[in-house]
Amino acid sequence: MELFYKKKTKSLFFIFASLIIGSIINSCSKKTEEPSPIVEITADVPVRWAAMTLKIAEKTPGNTPTYASRGFGYLGLTMYETVVNGYPEYASLAGQLSDLTTLPKPTIDLKYNYALSLNAGQAYMLRSIYDQTSGANKGSIDSLEKVILTEISKTEAADVVTRSVAYGQEVAKIIFEWSKTDLGYQGYKNNFTLDYKLPTGPGIWVAPTFSQSASQLPLHPFWGKNRTFLASNATLTMPKPIPYSTDPRSQYYAQFLEVYAKNKILTQEEKEIALWWGDDPSRTFTPPGHAYSLANVAVKAAKPNLMRAAQTYAAVGMSIADAFINCWKCKFVFVAERPSSFIRRNIDGAFVQFWPEPPFPAFYSGHSVQSGATATVLTALYGSDFKFIDTSHQGREKDPLTFIEFKNRSYNSFWEAAEEAAYSRFLGGIHTRSDNDVGLAEGRKIGQNVNALKWKK
Repeated sequence: MELFYKKKTKSLFFIFASLIIGSIINSCSKKTEEPSPIVEITADVPVRWAAMTLKIAEKTPGNTPTYASRGFGYLGLTMYETVVNGYPEYASLAGQLSDLTTLPKPTIDLKYNYALSLNAGQAYMLRSIYDQTSGANKGSIDSLEKVILTEISKTEAADVVTRSVAYGQEVAKIIFEWSKTDLGYQGYKNNFTLDYKLPTGPGIWVAPTFSQSASQLPLHPFWGKNRTFLASNATLTMPKPIPYSTDPRSQYYAQFLEVYAKNKILTQEEKEIALWWGDDPSRTFTPPGHAYSLANVAVKAAKPNLMRAAQTYAAVGMSIADAFINCWKCKFVFVAERPSSFIRRNIDGAFVQFWPEPPFPAFYSGHSVQSGATATVLTALYGSDFKFIDTSHQGREKDPLTFIEFKNRSYNSFWEAAEEAAYSRFLGGIHTRSDNDVGLAEGRKIGQNVNALKWKK
C-alpha cells in the first residue's frame, strides 16, 4: 500500500509539472503571434506635438497655405503610422495611399512604447519638412523631443526606450523619403515662379492692389500637379465656375454685386468672424493650420486614447493636404477673378474689400474646401453634435490692420464651424457665395474618401 501511494504521488507530480510546462510553452508561443499588450497611453504626447507643429508653421518665414497643408498631411500620417502597430484592431495605411507600398513593422515579440515612437517620429518629420526654419525653431523641436523622452524614460526599461525611438525614426524616415516624390518637396523655394505665364482676358484673375503679399505673381501655380495622398481624391470631377458676364441681370454679375453690398454694411460681429478665419500666413499658422488646430481642440476636449488621437491628426492632415492640391488644380485651370477686380470695373471703381486678398485666383475657395474636408473627418470621428470652443487664436494680439480683437468662438458642430469659415471669406470681400459653396461641397467629397480608408482591420 505504501508503495502504491509513493507511485501515485510521483505520477501526480509529473502530471502537474507537465501541465505547468505546457502552459508556459503555450504562453510563449502566443507572444510570437501577437503584439505585446498595450499599456493605455493618453493623447498628451500627440497634443503637444500638434501644438509644436502649429508653432513652427507660424514662426517659419515665407510659409504658405499650400506648403503648410502638405506638412500637416505628412506629420499627421507619421503620427498614425508610428503607433498603429501597437493596436491590433487598427490597420496601417501603407498600400492604401498613392505610391506608399510598405512601412517598417516592429518586432512582434519585443516590447515597444509607442508614445516614444511617436515622439521620435514627429521630431524627425518636423525637422525634415521645415528644414528651412530658424535655429531657434529647431531648438524648440529638439527641446520638446528631449522633454517627452525624459518623462517617459523614467518608467521604461532602457532597451524598450532605445528600440521605440529607433522604430519611430525609421517610420518617419521612410515617409519623408516618400514625400520627396510628390512634386511639393521644398516648395518654399519657389513660392512665386517666373515659369508660369498668367493668361489675360475677361474674368481672368489679376494681381490684387490690397493684398496679403507684395508679389504680383500668383502663389504656387503648379501645386495642383502634386500627388494627392489618396488616388481617389485625384480623380474627383472638377467643378466649373459660373460663366462670365457683365450683364447686370446675369448670375455672374449678381454674385459680385452681393459681395459689394455686404461689404458696405458689415457689423462688428461680422468683422470679427472675417478676422477669426482670416489666418493671414504672414501673421498666423496659415489657413490649413487653423484646421489642424481644430483637430487639436477636438482631441483635447474628447480625450481619446493615443491611437484615436493619432488617427485624428492623420485624417485631418491628409484631408487638408489633398484639399489644397485639388483646389489649386481648379484655380489654375479657370484662373477666375476675385470680386475686387470685377466690382471696380463694373460697379464701383473705388471699392476696397474688408480683408486683403491672397495672391491667387478665386474659384473655388481654399478656406471652404479645407473646412469642409476637416468637418467631414472630425464628424466621423467625434459625432455630428460635438460642441466646442475654438481657441485657435487665443492670446493673439489685436489685429494690426483692422484693430479688432481675436475672441474665442463657440460652435455646436464641426460643420457649423466649417460653414462659418466659408462665410467669412464672403464677409471679407474676397470670395463669392458660389466660391464658398462649391468649396464646401468638394471638401466633403475629399473627407468622405479619407473616411473610406480601411482604418481598422
